[in-house]
Amino acid sequence: MAGGAQITQGDTKTRYEVFHTDCPARDVVDHVTSRWGIWVLISLQSNDLRFYELRESIRGISEKMLAQSLRVLVRDGLIWRKVEPTTPPQVTYGLTEFGKEVGEPLGELFDRITQRLGSRDEE
Repeated sequence: MAGGAQITQGDTKTRYEVFHTDCPARDVVDHVTSRWGIWVLISLQSNDLRFYELRESIRGISEKMLAQSLRVLVRDGLIWRKVEPTTPPQVTYGLTEFGKEVGEPLGELFDRITQRLGSRDEE
């Protein structure tokens, strides 16, 4: 299984073997499910946000970790970054189509968990 790709009979597309260390999908999954990546994607689901708005919406994240998380999510094509040429520059982030596709089930998962925790409190 060289190169991390596995092709099975009948498949017209290449399928990736996510358990292989060379699989390109594995890096994206690691970034999405990192400590802060998931919160960035969920925060951007409802609307585009500027850097400071993201920092304030995600409690406990440092500027350094937010910047690192945003950088890899932009590189992975999950979010876009727009810089306004002002002083200081205004930077806005939003979800790409790919980011919306990935973020939607994460938001649903979070909703299910919070609903379940809420129903446990009522018992």
